[in-house]
Amino acid sequence: MKNTALMFSVIVSLLFLFAIPAAAEEDTNSANSTPELAGDAKSAILIERDTGKILFDKNTDEKLPPASMTKVMTLLLIMEALETGTLEYDEVIQVSERAASMGGSQIFLEAGEEMSVKDLLKGVAVASGNDASVALAERIAGSEEAFVERMNERAKQLGLENTKFQNVTGLPADDHYSTAYDMAMMAKELLKYEEVTNYTSIYEDYLRKGQENEFWLVNTNKLIRSYPGVDGLKTGFTNAAKYCLTATAEKNDMRVIAVAMGADTPKERNKAVAGMLDYAFNNFSTKKLFEKDEKITELRLLKAKNRQIDIVASESISTVFQKGEDTDKIRTTAEMADDLSLPLKKGDQVGILKVHKEGEVVSETPLTVNQDVNKASYLTFLKRTLQELVKTD
Repeated sequence: MKNTALMFSVIVSLLFLFAIPAAAEEDTNSANSTPELAGDAKSAILIERDTGKILFDKNTDEKLPPASMTKVMTLLLIMEALETGTLEYDEVIQVSERAASMGGSQIFLEAGEEMSVKDLLKGVAVASGNDASVALAERIAGSEEAFVERMNERAKQLGLENTKFQNVTGLPADDHYSTAYDMAMMAKELLKYEEVTNYTSIYEDYLRKGQENEFWLVNTNKLIRSYPGVDGLKTGFTNAAKYCLTATAEKNDMRVIAVAMGADTPKERNKAVAGMLDYAFNNFSTKKLFEKDEKITELRLLKAKNRQIDIVASESISTVFQKGEDTDKIRTTAEMADDLSLPLKKGDQVGILKVHKEGEVVSETPLTVNQDVNKASYLTFLKRTLQELVKTD
């Protein structure tokens, strides 16, 4: 009898020991099986930046007030204006009465004050300055209202169906909303402009250094200092929105984006985001395929002034894997547009690079020209046409 009881005890103990690793493995392999990652946040999402692959999600399409995370879109339009040359870092902007009157987070601009775009950008990225945001919006679009129209147009271009903006700041307004998923996609687009993290990663700095109205900037995103690899992007808080954060971090050549909305306290918000970042870096890795602006292929255009045109990646291209997964089953294909019309401007899309994993397309990235492409003269085109006919014969 004693032997039977002993044998039963041993069997139960062995079953218990083997059951624990199985459960742990299941939790590691499935992001959705770990809801505690998001803590008390109403909505949350974790994505890998290059591919946009969702690594964890919770109520990602719930429409919520984004508070100052609104400025992720504001920053995107600012960076696009800088990229196209319609705005310059060293340009000096005169602050309007309206911009200076903004409440909430601010850098205390005065009406008529002049400040460089670079310093205003710091004011937005570091201190979440509502006054700096409006000053830049007015410079780019003529008015805040016109800038807001551009924000909503850009959201539509990105395919974001659950976002609507009423202002550039995130101050409380009726019918002003977004989702964790949409915020992650905006952040993904913003991070194409890698220089933006030169500003969002600043923890502290000064504006008007040495002047009577010197202003100390301290980043509202405390993870910049406390979590290695975090270099952006934007916090948010209003009574309705509660505590929100769109964050990005890079480690071992993998960049991820985490969004938490509607947390009860800043501590809970930061805990949720840090937990998602830990989950990403502990369980996933990326394989870099191409850097931004790296040559992918070339085109020979009969009608172009410079016939041979380099085609480049519009952004960095990677694949994401669970750690330990086989990374050799990847191939890429470049598909070029059939109906290209000249002239083309540097950065214009001319094709798509598709990344295939085990027969499935896992990501698509625009391919662009790396220079302006103008039409060839009539005589040049005629000469080339005749040369092609000779080759054919």
